[in-house]
Amino acid sequence: MNTFSLNNKVAVVTGASKGIGQAIAELYAEYGAKVVVSSRKQDAIDLVVKSITDKGQDAIGIAANTGKAEDLKNLIDQTIAHYGQIDILVNNAATNPTFGPMLNTDADAFDHIMNVNVKGPFELSKMAFPHMMKSGNGSIINISSIGGLSPEPLLGIYSVSKSALISLTKVMAKEFGVAGIRANVICPGLIKTKFSEALWSNEPIADKMIKRLPISRIGTPEDISGLALFLASEASAYSTGSVFTADGGYTI
Repeated sequence: MNTFSLNNKVAVVTGASKGIGQAIAELYAEYGAKVVVSSRKQDAIDLVVKSITDKGQDAIGIAANTGKAEDLKNLIDQTIAHYGQIDILVNNAATNPTFGPMLNTDADAFDHIMNVNVKGPFELSKMAFPHMMKSGNGSIINISSIGGLSPEPLLGIYSVSKSALISLTKVMAKEFGVAGIRANVICPGLIKTKFSEALWSNEPIADKMIKRLPISRIGTPEDISGLALFLASEASAYSTGSVFTADGGYTI
């Protein structure tokens, strides 16, 4: 427990009103972190905050659209005003407004995907950097996708954005390491969340994917949160710039 303890740490988790982000926020709180739950809608994050504080754990909710720089600045400013520090940043928020061939993806959709999935983590990590540097042992965890390793069918530009996020993580690891800040990336496979419902709720697609999985089931948000806990804690103190897959063996 001590190795994985997040006592006296402040963690900011984006896209935390549901799914993977919510599971990470709740597990971090369980292991002692003060958690800033962030997503676009205040009412949704308030429910997650309540589920945490009802257990006697510490959390606040700050609404932010990761595609808007002014929202990200407000997220950092309010976190510092309330807790005085930032030790862990999980860039989990993502979007994918299109499902189909790249040729059917227009420029506006492309810009929106890249703005939220890549530029958002880029901007927020830069804003968090000076505050993490004060502690000398910060951890940035970016949530990518197995689509970032090999493009997923009908998710072409989304896959491009997740590939860019993997590269961005490695750049962060190289540049931020001198300040004692680590950066790692998690690439989930098919996880049963609202975001991926179009895939796992489609029986032919789900059955096809399950047949490829050595672990013969679709993943859950909790399958990702445990790995995120490892990367936030001292248990992973010598890991940076690493790409961790959690996909049931899909990419073997």
